[in-house]
Amino acid sequence: MRVIRVFSMLGVLVFLGCVSSKEYKARLADIALITGEKAAVEAERDALAGEKAELQEKLSRLKAEKAELQEGLSALNTETAGLEAEVMGLSAKYAALTSQKTALAGENSALKRTLELKKDELRKEIMKLNAELSKKEQTIKDLSSELGAMNAEIAALQAGAETLRVEKAMALQEREKAVAELKVTYEDLMAQMQEEVEKGEIAVSQLKDRLTLTMVERILFDSGSAELKAGGTDVLLRVGEILKKAKNKRIIIEGHTDNVPISPRLAPKFPTNWELSTARAANVVRHLQEKAGIDPAVLSAAGRGEFMPVAPNETEEGRAKNRRIEILLVPLQ
Repeated sequence: MRVIRVFSMLGVLVFLGCVSSKEYKARLADIALITGEKAAVEAERDALAGEKAELQEKLSRLKAEKAELQEGLSALNTETAGLEAEVMGLSAKYAALTSQKTALAGENSALKRTLELKKDELRKEIMKLNAELSKKEQTIKDLSSELGAMNAEIAALQAGAETLRVEKAMALQEREKAVAELKVTYEDLMAQMQEEVEKGEIAVSQLKDRLTLTMVERILFDSGSAELKAGGTDVLLRVGEILKKAKNKRIIIEGHTDNVPISPRLAPKFPTNWELSTARAANVVRHLQEKAGIDPAVLSAAGRGEFMPVAPNETEEGRAKNRRIEILLVPLQ
Protein backbone atom coordinates (compact mmCIF):
# COMPACT_ATOMS: atom_id res chain seq x y z
CA MET A 1 0.00 0.00 0.00
CA ARG A 2 2.85 2.32 0.80
CA VAL A 3 4.52 1.71 -2.65
CA ILE A 4 1.31 2.40 -4.47
CA ARG A 5 0.92 5.63 -2.62
CA VAL A 6 4.44 6.74 -3.65
CA PHE A 7 3.86 5.99 -7.30
CA SER A 8 0.60 7.91 -7.21
CA MET A 9 2.28 10.97 -5.85
CA LEU A 10 4.99 10.72 -8.51
CA GLY A 11 2.46 10.60 -11.26
CA VAL A 12 0.69 13.58 -9.89
CA LEU A 13 3.91 15.55 -9.95
CA VAL A 14 4.70 14.60 -13.55
CA PHE A 15 1.22 15.40 -14.55
CA LEU A 16 1.30 18.78 -13.03
CA GLY A 17 4.71 19.60 -14.79
CA CYS A 18 4.84 23.01 -13.32
CA VAL A 19 7.42 22.81 -10.53
CA SER A 20 10.64 24.58 -9.89
CA SER A 21 14.14 23.04 -10.16
CA LYS A 22 14.62 23.09 -6.47
CA GLU A 23 11.41 21.57 -5.98
CA TYR A 24 12.17 19.19 -8.71
CA LYS A 25 15.39 18.11 -7.11
CA ALA A 26 13.64 17.85 -3.92
CA ARG A 27 11.08 15.81 -5.55
CA LEU A 28 13.73 13.68 -7.24
CA ALA A 29 15.26 13.14 -3.91
CA ASP A 30 11.92 12.18 -2.65
CA ILE A 31 11.50 9.92 -5.61
CA ALA A 32 14.86 8.38 -5.01
CA LEU A 33 13.96 7.96 -1.43
CA ILE A 34 10.70 6.59 -2.49
CA THR A 35 12.44 4.29 -4.94
CA GLY A 36 14.74 3.09 -2.23
CA GLU A 37 11.82 2.61 0.00
CA LYS A 38 10.12 0.87 -2.85
CA ALA A 39 13.02 -1.52 -3.23
CA ALA A 40 13.04 -1.99 0.46
CA VAL A 41 9.35 -2.48 0.35
CA GLU A 42 9.64 -4.98 -2.42
CA ALA A 43 12.39 -6.75 -0.58
CA GLU A 44 10.25 -6.70 2.50
CA ARG A 45 7.38 -7.80 0.35
CA ASP A 46 9.44 -10.66 -1.01
CA ALA A 47 10.51 -11.52 2.48
CA LEU A 48 6.94 -11.32 3.65
CA ALA A 49 5.88 -13.44 0.68
CA GLY A 50 8.50 -16.00 1.70
CA GLU A 51 7.36 -15.81 5.28
CA LYS A 52 3.79 -16.05 4.06
CA ALA A 53 4.63 -19.17 2.08
CA GLU A 54 6.44 -20.59 5.07
CA LEU A 55 3.55 -19.65 7.26
CA GLN A 56 1.09 -21.17 4.82
CA GLU A 57 3.19 -24.34 4.69
CA LYS A 58 3.43 -24.33 8.46
CA LEU A 59 -0.28 -23.63 8.62
CA SER A 60 -0.90 -26.58 6.35
CA ARG A 61 1.30 -28.70 8.52
CA LEU A 62 -0.45 -27.40 11.59
CA LYS A 63 -3.81 -28.08 9.99
CA ALA A 64 -2.65 -31.60 9.18
CA GLU A 65 -1.30 -31.98 12.68
CA LYS A 66 -4.53 -30.48 13.99
CA ALA A 67 -6.53 -32.95 11.93
CA GLU A 68 -4.27 -35.74 13.10
CA LEU A 69 -4.52 -34.48 16.66
CA GLN A 70 -8.29 -34.16 16.35
CA GLU A 71 -8.42 -37.68 14.97
CA GLY A 72 -6.18 -38.84 17.85
CA LEU A 73 -8.29 -36.80 20.24
CA SER A 74 -11.42 -38.45 18.87
CA ALA A 75 -9.78 -41.83 19.30
CA LEU A 76 -8.64 -40.79 22.76
CA ASN A 77 -12.15 -39.60 23.56
CA THR A 78 -13.52 -42.91 22.37
CA GLU A 79 -10.84 -44.77 24.31
CA THR A 80 -11.49 -42.49 27.29
CA ALA A 81 -15.21 -43.25 27.07
CA GLY A 82 -14.38 -46.96 26.93
CA LEU A 83 -11.96 -46.58 29.80
CA GLU A 84 -14.52 -44.60 31.77
CA ALA A 85 -17.07 -47.32 31.10
CA GLU A 86 -14.46 -49.89 32.06
CA VAL A 87 -13.63 -47.86 35.15
CA MET A 88 -17.32 -47.75 36.03
CA GLY A 89 -17.52 -51.51 35.52
CA LEU A 90 -14.37 -51.96 37.54
CA SER A 91 -15.79 -49.65 40.20
CA ALA A 92 -18.94 -51.76 40.30
CA LYS A 93 -16.78 -54.90 40.47
CA TYR A 94 -14.64 -53.24 43.12
CA ALA A 95 -17.76 -52.36 45.10
CA ALA A 96 -19.00 -55.95 44.68
CA LEU A 97 -15.57 -57.30 45.59
CA THR A 98 -15.43 -54.97 48.57
CA SER A 99 -18.84 -56.22 49.68
CA GLN A 100 -17.72 -59.79 49.02
CA LYS A 101 -14.49 -59.08 50.88
CA THR A 102 -16.48 -57.79 53.85
CA ALA A 103 -18.69 -60.88 53.73
CA LEU A 104 -15.64 -63.11 53.35
CA ALA A 105 -13.97 -61.31 56.21
CA GLY A 106 -17.01 -62.10 58.35
CA GLU A 107 -17.02 -65.68 57.16
CA ASN A 108 -13.26 -65.85 57.72
CA SER A 109 -13.72 -64.57 61.24
CA ALA A 110 -16.46 -67.14 61.84
CA LEU A 111 -14.29 -69.84 60.29
CA LYS A 112 -11.37 -68.81 62.48
CA ARG A 113 -13.57 -69.09 65.57
CA THR A 114 -14.85 -72.45 64.32
CA LEU A 115 -11.30 -73.58 63.57
CA GLU A 116 -10.16 -72.51 67.03
CA LEU A 117 -13.00 -74.48 68.55
CA LYS A 118 -12.14 -77.45 66.34
CA LYS A 119 -8.47 -77.09 67.26
CA ASP A 120 -9.41 -77.09 70.94
CA GLU A 121 -11.60 -80.14 70.42
CA LEU A 122 -8.84 -81.83 68.42
CA ARG A 123 -6.27 -81.00 71.10
CA LYS A 124 -8.55 -82.47 73.73
CA GLU A 125 -9.25 -85.48 71.53
CA ILE A 126 -5.53 -85.92 70.83
CA MET A 127 -4.80 -85.71 74.56
CA LYS A 128 -7.52 -88.25 75.20
CA LEU A 129 -6.23 -90.50 72.42
CA ASN A 130 -2.67 -90.14 73.70
CA ALA A 131 -3.87 -91.12 77.16
CA GLU A 132 -5.75 -94.09 75.70
CA LEU A 133 -2.72 -94.95 73.58
CA SER A 134 -0.48 -94.87 76.63
CA LYS A 135 -3.00 -97.03 78.45
CA LYS A 136 -3.19 -99.44 75.52
CA GLU A 137 0.60 -99.51 75.25
CA GLN A 138 0.76 -100.37 78.92
CA THR A 139 -1.95 -102.97 78.35
CA ILE A 140 0.09 -104.35 75.44
CA LYS A 141 3.16 -104.50 77.67
CA ASP A 142 1.12 -106.22 80.37
CA LEU A 143 -0.38 -108.58 77.79
CA SER A 144 3.08 -109.24 76.37
CA SER A 145 4.26 -110.12 79.85
CA GLU A 146 1.17 -112.26 80.37
CA LEU A 147 1.74 -113.81 76.95
CA GLY A 148 5.29 -114.64 77.90
CA ALA A 149 4.04 -116.14 81.15
CA MET A 150 1.28 -117.96 79.26
CA ASN A 151 3.76 -119.27 76.70
CA ALA A 152 5.91 -120.52 79.53
CA GLU A 153 2.81 -121.98 81.15
CA ILE A 154 1.74 -123.51 77.83
CA ALA A 155 5.19 -125.02 77.45
CA ALA A 156 4.89 -126.37 80.98
CA LEU A 157 1.36 -127.60 80.26
CA GLN A 158 2.51 -129.22 77.05
CA ALA A 159 5.26 -130.92 78.96
CA GLY A 160 2.70 -131.83 81.62
CA ALA A 161 0.29 -132.99 78.91
CA GLU A 162 2.97 -135.21 77.51
CA THR A 163 3.61 -136.53 81.00
CA LEU A 164 -0.13 -137.00 81.48
CA ARG A 165 -0.36 -138.72 78.13
CA VAL A 166 2.36 -141.10 79.18
CA GLU A 167 0.76 -141.50 82.59
CA LYS A 168 -2.66 -141.96 80.96
CA ALA A 169 -1.24 -144.58 78.66
CA MET A 170 0.35 -146.27 81.66
CA ALA A 171 -2.87 -145.87 83.65
CA LEU A 172 -4.81 -147.33 80.75
CA GLN A 173 -2.43 -150.23 80.68
CA GLU A 174 -2.80 -150.58 84.43
CA ARG A 175 -6.57 -150.33 84.11
CA GLU A 176 -6.63 -152.94 81.40
CA LYS A 177 -4.40 -155.08 83.60
CA ALA A 178 -6.71 -154.42 86.57
CA VAL A 179 -9.76 -155.31 84.48
CA ALA A 180 -8.04 -158.48 83.41
CA GLU A 181 -7.14 -159.27 87.03
CA LEU A 182 -10.68 -158.42 88.11
CA LYS A 183 -11.99 -160.74 85.47
CA VAL A 184 -9.88 -163.50 87.00
CA THR A 185 -11.38 -162.66 90.42
CA TYR A 186 -14.85 -162.67 88.87
CA GLU A 187 -14.25 -166.05 87.28
CA ASP A 188 -12.84 -167.44 90.55
CA LEU A 189 -15.88 -166.19 92.47
CA MET A 190 -18.27 -167.64 89.92
CA ALA A 191 -16.44 -170.98 90.06
CA GLN A 192 -16.03 -171.14 93.88
CA MET A 193 -19.51 -169.80 94.66
CA GLN A 194 -21.34 -171.61 91.87
CA GLU A 195 -23.74 -173.37 94.23
CA GLU A 196 -24.76 -170.15 96.00
CA VAL A 197 -25.06 -168.36 92.63
CA GLU A 198 -27.36 -171.08 91.35
CA LYS A 199 -29.48 -170.82 94.52
CA GLY A 200 -29.79 -167.05 94.02
CA GLU A 201 -28.04 -166.33 97.31
CA ILE A 202 -25.06 -164.68 95.63
CA ALA A 203 -24.83 -162.59 92.45
CA VAL A 204 -21.54 -161.47 90.85
CA SER A 205 -21.32 -158.69 88.24
CA GLN A 206 -18.44 -156.88 86.59
CA LEU A 207 -18.60 -153.48 84.91
CA LYS A 208 -15.18 -152.55 83.47
CA ASP A 209 -12.85 -152.20 86.49
CA ARG A 210 -15.61 -152.48 89.10
CA LEU A 211 -16.79 -155.83 90.52
CA THR A 212 -19.84 -156.22 92.71
CA LEU A 213 -20.68 -159.32 94.78
CA THR A 214 -24.21 -159.24 96.22
CA MET A 215 -25.16 -161.57 99.09
CA VAL A 216 -28.75 -161.79 100.29
CA GLU A 217 -29.49 -161.36 103.99
CA ARG A 218 -30.47 -164.93 104.77
CA ILE A 219 -27.06 -166.38 103.88
CA LEU A 220 -25.30 -164.19 106.45
CA PHE A 221 -27.77 -162.90 109.07
CA ASP A 222 -30.95 -163.79 110.84
CA SER A 223 -33.80 -161.30 110.52
CA GLY A 224 -33.19 -158.17 112.58
CA SER A 225 -29.70 -159.38 113.61
CA ALA A 226 -26.22 -158.06 112.80
CA GLU A 227 -24.41 -161.18 114.05
CA LEU A 228 -22.98 -163.44 111.34
CA LYS A 229 -24.51 -166.91 111.09
CA ALA A 230 -22.21 -169.94 111.21
CA GLY A 231 -22.95 -170.77 107.59
CA GLY A 232 -22.39 -167.13 106.67
CA THR A 233 -18.90 -167.06 108.16
CA ASP A 234 -17.91 -170.06 106.03
CA VAL A 235 -19.20 -168.35 102.90
CA LEU A 236 -17.36 -165.12 103.79
CA LEU A 237 -14.17 -167.05 104.41
CA ARG A 238 -14.33 -168.60 100.95
CA VAL A 239 -15.08 -165.20 99.42
CA GLY A 240 -12.25 -163.62 101.44
CA GLU A 241 -9.71 -166.14 100.15
CA ILE A 242 -10.53 -165.08 96.60
CA LEU A 243 -10.66 -161.32 97.36
CA LYS A 244 -7.32 -161.50 99.13
CA LYS A 245 -5.69 -162.31 95.79
CA ALA A 246 -6.96 -159.08 94.18
CA LYS A 247 -4.19 -156.46 93.95
CA ASN A 248 -4.52 -152.65 94.04
CA LYS A 249 -8.20 -152.82 94.96
CA ARG A 250 -10.33 -151.19 97.60
CA ILE A 251 -12.93 -153.47 99.11
CA ILE A 252 -16.07 -151.64 100.17
CA ILE A 253 -18.71 -153.47 102.21
CA GLU A 254 -22.19 -151.91 102.00
CA GLY A 255 -25.11 -152.92 104.17
CA HIS A 256 -28.65 -152.49 102.77
CA THR A 257 -32.12 -153.08 104.31
CA ASP A 258 -35.72 -152.94 103.21
CA ASN A 259 -38.03 -150.13 104.33
CA VAL A 260 -39.71 -152.03 107.16
CA PRO A 261 -39.15 -150.04 110.41
CA ILE A 262 -37.12 -151.58 113.22
CA SER A 263 -39.34 -153.45 115.69
CA PRO A 264 -39.72 -152.06 119.24
CA ARG A 265 -37.83 -155.09 120.54
CA LEU A 266 -34.70 -154.19 118.49
CA ALA A 267 -35.06 -150.40 118.68
CA PRO A 268 -32.84 -150.01 121.79
CA LYS A 269 -29.95 -151.64 119.85
CA PHE A 270 -30.78 -150.44 116.29
CA PRO A 271 -32.97 -147.32 116.42
CA THR A 272 -33.28 -147.28 112.61
CA ASN A 273 -32.26 -149.23 109.53
CA TRP A 274 -29.17 -146.98 109.34
CA GLU A 275 -27.71 -148.55 112.47
CA LEU A 276 -28.65 -152.10 111.43
CA SER A 277 -27.15 -151.80 107.90
CA THR A 278 -23.99 -150.18 109.27
CA ALA A 279 -23.50 -152.84 111.97
CA ARG A 280 -23.87 -155.65 109.44
CA ALA A 281 -21.32 -154.02 107.08
CA ALA A 282 -18.87 -153.50 109.96
CA ASN A 283 -19.14 -157.16 111.11
CA VAL A 284 -18.45 -158.38 107.54
CA VAL A 285 -15.39 -156.10 107.31
CA ARG A 286 -14.06 -157.30 110.67
CA HIS A 287 -14.55 -160.96 109.68
CA LEU A 288 -12.72 -160.49 106.36
CA GLN A 289 -9.86 -158.83 108.20
CA GLU A 290 -9.61 -161.26 111.12
CA LYS A 291 -10.56 -164.55 109.50
CA ALA A 292 -9.63 -164.13 105.81
CA GLY A 293 -6.52 -162.05 106.53
CA ILE A 294 -7.35 -159.17 104.15
CA ASP A 295 -5.34 -155.96 104.70
CA PRO A 296 -7.59 -153.60 106.72
CA ALA A 297 -6.09 -150.62 104.81
CA VAL A 298 -8.11 -151.63 101.72
CA LEU A 299 -11.31 -152.39 103.66
CA SER A 300 -14.14 -149.97 104.45
CA ALA A 301 -17.72 -150.35 105.69
CA ALA A 302 -20.80 -148.27 104.85
CA GLY A 303 -24.40 -148.48 105.94
CA ARG A 304 -26.91 -147.50 103.22
CA GLY A 305 -30.08 -148.24 105.15
CA GLU A 306 -33.21 -148.53 103.02
CA PHE A 307 -32.34 -145.78 100.60
CA MET A 308 -30.72 -147.68 97.72
CA PRO A 309 -33.27 -150.41 96.87
CA VAL A 310 -32.81 -152.72 93.89
CA ALA A 311 -36.44 -153.90 93.89
CA PRO A 312 -39.83 -152.52 94.97
CA ASN A 313 -40.52 -152.84 98.72
CA GLU A 314 -44.24 -153.54 98.17
CA THR A 315 -43.72 -157.31 97.98
CA GLU A 316 -41.92 -159.78 100.22
CA GLU A 317 -39.80 -160.91 97.27
CA GLY A 318 -38.71 -157.31 96.57
CA ARG A 319 -37.94 -156.64 100.23
CA ALA A 320 -35.86 -159.84 100.37
CA LYS A 321 -33.74 -158.59 97.45
CA ASN A 322 -33.24 -155.22 99.13
CA ARG A 323 -31.96 -156.84 102.38
CA ARG A 324 -28.41 -157.53 101.19
CA ILE A 325 -24.67 -157.12 101.64
CA GLU A 326 -22.74 -155.77 98.66
CA ILE A 327 -18.99 -156.27 98.38
CA LEU A 328 -17.48 -153.83 95.85
CA LEU A 329 -13.99 -154.10 94.40
CA VAL A 330 -12.83 -150.78 92.93
CA PRO A 331 -9.38 -149.45 91.92
CA LEU A 332 -7.31 -147.89 94.68
CA GLN A 333 -6.97 -144.63 92.72
